Amino acid sequence: MPNRPITACGYIDKGGVGKTTSIGHFGVALAEEGYDVLLIDLAGKQGDLAKLFGIVDEIDPEDWPNISTVFQPEWERVVEQLGDDAIDQLIHETAEGVDLIPAHQGLDSLDIELESKYSGPNKYNRLDEFITEFISGRYDVVLIDLPGMANNITYNGVWAAQHVLTPVEAGSFEADQARALQYDLQKLSDGYDRDVSLEMIIPNKIDMRTKLARRYLEQYEDEFGDALAPEPVPMSQDIRNATENGQTIFALEEPSGTAKEAIDAYRSNARALVERV
Repeated sequence: MPNRPITACGYIDKGGVGKTTSIGHFGVALAEEGYDVLLIDLAGKQGDLAKLFGIVDEIDPEDWPNISTVFQPEWERVVEQLGDDAIDQLIHETAEGVDLIPAHQGLDSLDIELESKYSGPNKYNRLDEFITEFISGRYDVVLIDLPGMANNITYNGVWAAQHVLTPVEAGSFEADQARALQYDLQKLSDGYDRDVSLEMIIPNKIDMRTKLARRYLEQYEDEFGDALAPEPVPMSQDIRNATENGQTIFALEEPSGTAKEAIDAYRSNARALVERV
């Protein structure tokens, strides 16, 4: 069997912290390094990764098969009937060198379906089996964007990735969330004998001009040590502006100073991820 791709996921039990932005920018940074990168969006039917890369209008909500199909018992029969076309129909190209399996409205009911159809580890290993059997050999790196809540879809992503990326802002509440996530991942590892780790905590939207931000970065370094990303990602309005225009800051023709700093941070952190994993 071909080598399994390097796999990681973006997750914390909270929305709006920059998981999708981080996954998208890490993907482009690694594509620049020459890796074949696949992004998988499990974060809901809103399709934020498709919006980030400006391809949301290319995706038909009636597409079949779609990402929710790979979790179903009939997926094997779909592959038997369609062959490689089944996998090819899931994948969309972007203009920034990464491929994407977008989210789909079928994800809305998937949590309940997984609960009713499977038990024990079989409830959590569906995505892992898909990546191992059907994505290995196609891509070097797979990055998964997860919902901002703990459910069966999330645990499938964490189980498949084993390596979790967590963007956090500078604050005591955010530090508490990172600690809680570390604890939850340890419980999952112990309960199912599955090695899952908080691989990288990414300080995000950091304003290094403030003493408070610098103090929290020192706290994160003391507490999380080697799990901390090499470079904090600075706050930059260009990130929001680029996202609204369907692109990452890597695609900007004239990035601002803070955007250039963010690009450097994403590149440095993405390289560190590959080295760690």
